Amino acid sequence: MQRLERVSLREQALVIVRQAIVSGEIGPNEIYSASALATRLGVSNSPVREAMLTLVNQGILEPVRNRGFRIVPISEHDLDEIGEMRRMLEIPGVAALVERASDRDIEALRPVATEIADAAHSGDIPVFLEADRRFHLGLLELGGNTRLVETVARLRDQTRLYGVSALAEQGTLQQTAPEHFEILDALLARDVAAVEAVMNRHLDHVRGEWAARTPAATAVEHAERAASS
Repeated sequence: MQRLERVSLREQALVIVRQAIVSGEIGPNEIYSASALATRLGVSNSPVREAMLTLVNQGILEPVRNRGFRIVPISEHDLDEIGEMRRMLEIPGVAALVERASDRDIEALRPVATEIADAAHSGDIPVFLEADRRFHLGLLELGGNTRLVETVARLRDQTRLYGVSALAEQGTLQQTAPEHFEILDALLARDVAAVEAVMNRHLDHVRGEWAARTPAATAVEHAERAASS
């Protein structure tokens, strides 16, 4: 986990803790204290606790009395619902940019796509996740719908990308990273069908590979279902 620099410690803590959750570094079924995480980040408890309370308000963490915080459990059904909602919102939202966004605004995101590709190549998961988030939300921001951007951001944060670490080790992220350039090229070509196709393929990877449940979490869920039947 990275150490924090001065600026807005709360915002930096929020970014880093969110990344750690999404990547699986902060895992399910464990309780994390703000003080312990603050020590790892090299800051006081206050900004880390504020960041974690923000994640509680977003439904990502839940408080455990006198002990700390833990991740709100997420099931395969939850992931399917999140994936479906992202398709419903992001694909038409990005496709609409064919008519709404200028070439200049679209090209402004190419350096971010390059950051994603470089991070995938080096296996730098925190940088990869931060750049990927910045790219996709940056695209939607070009449409001018703030509520759409906020909703998609919350859906992204609720997804646990447990498979990202393994995919980075296998080099699979290097294969999917170029899809960000494909999205930009399809937008610049003003080809709605191509935009929709690459977005569909990209979200397939997010749900099918990146957001795979851990075997332990899946086993627990199956056991709970069997016990309740």
